[in-house]
Amino acid sequence: MQTSSANEFDGILLIDKHAGCTSHDIVNAVRRRLKMKGVGHAGTLDPLATGLVVVLVGKATKASQYLMSLDKVYEGQMEFGKETDSHDSEGDVKVEYPVPDISFDSLQSEMNAFLGDQYQIPPMFSAKKLNGVPLYKLARKGKEVEREPRFINISKFELLRWESPRADFKLACSKGTYVRTVCHDLGKKLGSGAYMTALRRVSSDKFNVSDAVTIESLNEMSAAAIKKILIPVSAAVPSFAL
Repeated sequence: MQTSSANEFDGILLIDKHAGCTSHDIVNAVRRRLKMKGVGHAGTLDPLATGLVVVLVGKATKASQYLMSLDKVYEGQMEFGKETDSHDSEGDVKVEYPVPDISFDSLQSEMNAFLGDQYQIPPMFSAKKLNGVPLYKLARKGKEVEREPRFINISKFELLRWESPRADFKLACSKGTYVRTVCHDLGKKLGSGAYMTALRRVSSDKFNVSDAVTIESLNEMSAAAIKKILIPVSAAVPSFAL
């Protein structure tokens, strides 16, 4: 495998994350492959989620705040009839309800009510901090604290498939949106409970997962091949953001 000096790589690298690893794991893997410390990412994915992670290499890390602010598109699945403490399938089931007897069109209509600008309360199982302590650490101790609502926008919440008790969906939203909490809140609205069982990020603005590579593929690529797939930051980010 070819190696390179730390100054050889600058740009945006699109990685297709598999389930079970964190966004920080992806960054560390890229650091090891490129043998450089100047690597970051533009938007966290939970371990449960798969799909697009926008990795910033070298000088591209300067555009982190701009790239993190881009709208995202996800495809996912939720299951009705239960609530979990984490709002997804990695948490413990806290309450069970009867599964709603609802048609495809009626469920889509309920989902449409989530479109537009709104405030969302982050889940306790999140990396948001209170007095320097991540909320998930408090949640693991059985503690629940008041969280400040976040302003978000949901521009699409489309029902792709409804086979009770599971629904496949597509959601487009602004930065900072917790998709699993959208699922949870929909379940609350229906009085049936719901939690997210799968999630895949398919795009972040102009960046699409179809153009991404896996970490396994990256590790097999030569330095020259990696350079070819790096997106120049100047081609992807307005000059004011650099």
